[in-house]
Amino acid sequence: MHTKPVRWTAAAIFGAVLSVAALNAASAQSGAASWYGSGSRTANGERFNPNGLTAAHRSLPFGTRVRVADSRTGRSVVVRINDRGPFVHGRIIDLSRGSARALGMGGTTYVSLQVLD
Repeated sequence: MHTKPVRWTAAAIFGAVLSVAALNAASAQSGAASWYGSGSRTANGERFNPNGLTAAHRSLPFGTRVRVADSRTGRSVVVRINDRGPFVHGRIIDLSRGSARALGMGGTTYVSLQVLD
């Protein structure tokens, strides 16, 4: 049986590298977090619950569970991504008011993210 050799083009290799880099970047991030407490609907269409353990992220799929750890206090909370944002430069995640309370944060804080599923 004779098989053809696989030919990798530069575009295919570059695309594969970008895919792996995007996955790694989204699975472990650190940066500034903020919180929000108002709104009627989230980007996935559900009603916004300000006291829920939810968050907004720019690129993670809806329903993804993420452990958010406050680098200053060491406290952490598991949130579910159900919205898009933050829309402020330099921030990596927007937490619902309930998530922010669980972390003990007031305004903004430096956090690390770890994707759980």
